[in-house]
Amino acid sequence: MVEDRQPPRLPVDEGREHLMVQVARMAWQQDRSQTEIAAETGLNRWQVSRLLQEARELGIVRIEIVPRLRRRPDVEATLVKAFGLRDAMVVPATAGPDAVAQAAGQYLAAIKPQPRLVGVSWGRTMAAIAHWLPPDWADGVQVVQINGTVAPIPQATGHNEVAETFARRGRGTFVPLPVPAVVGERVTREVLERDRIVADVLSLARSAPVLCFSMGALTEDAALVQSGNVTAAEIAALARAGAVGDVLGRYVDARGNIVDENLDARTIGLSLSDLKASARAIGVVSGQDKHRITLAALRAGLVNVVVTDEETAAYALEHVHDR
Repeated sequence: MVEDRQPPRLPVDEGREHLMVQVARMAWQQDRSQTEIAAETGLNRWQVSRLLQEARELGIVRIEIVPRLRRRPDVEATLVKAFGLRDAMVVPATAGPDAVAQAAGQYLAAIKPQPRLVGVSWGRTMAAIAHWLPPDWADGVQVVQINGTVAPIPQATGHNEVAETFARRGRGTFVPLPVPAVVGERVTREVLERDRIVADVLSLARSAPVLCFSMGALTEDAALVQSGNVTAAEIAALARAGAVGDVLGRYVDARGNIVDENLDARTIGLSLSDLKASARAIGVVSGQDKHRITLAALRAGLVNVVVTDEETAAYALEHVHDR
């Protein structure tokens, strides 16, 4: 009788977990077959299969079932054509409060080739995106903050946590921008931006091939107001001057032009020109109070990718030809 023998199990040593990670990445991130993995690693197919099984048992690999988001491809195509965008994601209004953030997380994880450097802003929307990013959405990504994060009013959570979570879930590192979003005087901003550390972070942010940021409504519960960077009185004055909201703390009118040059001169972070020059500037926005700032950002070319809800997209398309 011929004895059916399986190849012996690999000995457990300090390199075994590293080998599990290597094999798991080849299988699930690079979509390679067990035969291909075996040929490259010098293992046989049984050993590859066993390593993949152990990786799941030990929690090195977690299989997560995430229902696909419903999308409106017809609206997406119309948005792309109307505003000359690179891409768009539009989720139905009935998809739920976090659907846009979830869609943005999925969009970032699906970018190919995988970006090695990503710039992010902060705020409630960005925190939701960080929460919905798939684990291991990237492998060794560097995440840089693209606007100031120091809040004059102490917050329950730090604004660096968005970039930190992006980096941690992408097996990478983050680079903070440890200054306020808005300072009291123009000269203060000029001095800070001449500082080597701040200048280096901003230079790195400008070089990021992917930027991801939200937009702020012109309301007193906006993140910039709640954090103390902008006062309620300043919001009222901005509204009287024709502002419709902000992008990275830069308040613009319906055509995407800066409304208050003095306030803008006190704002630290990437400029509107930097956003226009970006290879992939992803604006993530939803809700009725952000309809006007979304339209302004699209008109001015401050985003070339938009992730939004159906009602916001419909508003932008309805008013695309407004003068």
